[in-house]
Amino acid sequence: MLIYLSVAIGGAFGAMARFWVSQWFAKTFPSEIAYGTLLVNVVGSFLIGIVFVLITERIEVQAYYKPMLMTGFLGAFTTFSTFSLESLTHIMAGQYIHALAYITLSLLLCISATFLGITITRFF
Repeated sequence: MLIYLSVAIGGAFGAMARFWVSQWFAKTFPSEIAYGTLLVNVVGSFLIGIVFVLITERIEVQAYYKPMLMTGFLGAFTTFSTFSLESLTHIMAGQYIHALAYITLSLLLCISATFLGITITRFF
């Protein structure tokens, strides 16, 4: 039962953090492309690489920490459904270049960020 509670708590904090970062970024750097979502997805991808190495290779933690951090917090912090909706919204509006740029940047940066997080954490 503790694992489910830890996922719920992590998810609540992750969702609030995503909402705050996305809103702040949209107000600070207005754009037709949803860079706030891109930012949380890249940062979340980087962090999941770090957390993965720390929890599976470096630090022995209670069983509930991994699902709390990875599934709960980072799962709620990053968002594939919003990425999908924003990509489709650009396509439906005929903004094919924006859609292509957003999809390409998201995939390349998120996968690179995860790789970087894993590599840096394993190095140190």
